[in-house]
Amino acid sequence: MHKFPLAVIGAGVIGRTHIERILKTPEFTLVGVAEPSEAGRQWCAERNIPTFENHLALLDATQPQGVVIATPNATHVEVAADCMARGIAVLIEKPVADTLVAAERLIQIEQDTGVPVLVGHHRRQNPILQKARQIIADGRLGQVLSANVMANFYKPEAYFDVAWRRQPGGGPVLINLIHDIDMLVFLLGEVRAVQGSLSSAVRGFEVEDTASALFEFTCGTQAVMTVSDTAVSPWCWDLCAGEQSQYPRQNVQSHFLSGTQGSLSLPDLALWHYPGERHWHHEMTREQSSLHEIDVYVQQLRHFRAVAERRETPICSALDGWRTLQATQALLQAARTGQRQSCAAFTASRNPT
Repeated sequence: MHKFPLAVIGAGVIGRTHIERILKTPEFTLVGVAEPSEAGRQWCAERNIPTFENHLALLDATQPQGVVIATPNATHVEVAADCMARGIAVLIEKPVADTLVAAERLIQIEQDTGVPVLVGHHRRQNPILQKARQIIADGRLGQVLSANVMANFYKPEAYFDVAWRRQPGGGPVLINLIHDIDMLVFLLGEVRAVQGSLSSAVRGFEVEDTASALFEFTCGTQAVMTVSDTAVSPWCWDLCAGEQSQYPRQNVQSHFLSGTQGSLSLPDLALWHYPGERHWHHEMTREQSSLHEIDVYVQQLRHFRAVAERRETPICSALDGWRTLQATQALLQAARTGQRQSCAAFTASRNPT
């Protein structure tokens, strides 16, 4: 199989994650990076990566077959449009866009051009999550009634030296919890309504440091989620799933799903059920699946190549990204108003006729 030519637009933290994976994976070649900052270009130069100040110059000079877009959220759709006009498939970092209207424009561009879009909700690539989805689809849990998710961790003070991380949009809901929301959307389907609460009691920034939410899914599941980036805690996916080496792995669980026939914890994939009559006085049986660990970012790149070559459909399409963004922004709106927020009504209010 020939090396697949990829370009990356944006050499910030997540852009560098993609760049490093491309460089170490034999089936890809990195043809160039677009990065406006001197620091980012210097980082690329130290690795002998061809670098351009803007994405148009990169696209014209290198003609990649796929582009990873790791730019600020508000630029995602404009940059993607320039790539797709040239017939180049795009992998867009999450969230898919900064607004639902922008995300809908991307969906329309995809329909008009026929150029595929993959959204970088990378946890969908994890075999653990795919196995959990299969367990649910096979009916092992019965009707999934409730889900409980913890995303609590401590970010050091230096993290907030970057101004945008102290401002609206830079908090743990849009940066971190959106991944957990996407996990449940992947497992359970669309969100119907949400209630929520935000707090900045510890750090006192404009943006939240702690949040809680109750999500109602169209399938009937109710999910309670909490997130805090100021809590000393091992209970979050990043710390217990082992997806990224910079996070010391903790042997605990962060996600719990309960149904009429059984319950499942993640990431350990422990399935609890009654071998006979369902009764809380009876002993339960615990089953556990064993899976080989993979680098989800490398797997995402391989899937992206297959999407770009039209061999696979996106595991997280532009529409999927829109659904997750819809649920996340509806949570923020519910927290601001103190009222239960219907996702459909929220979307209608963002798209006045």
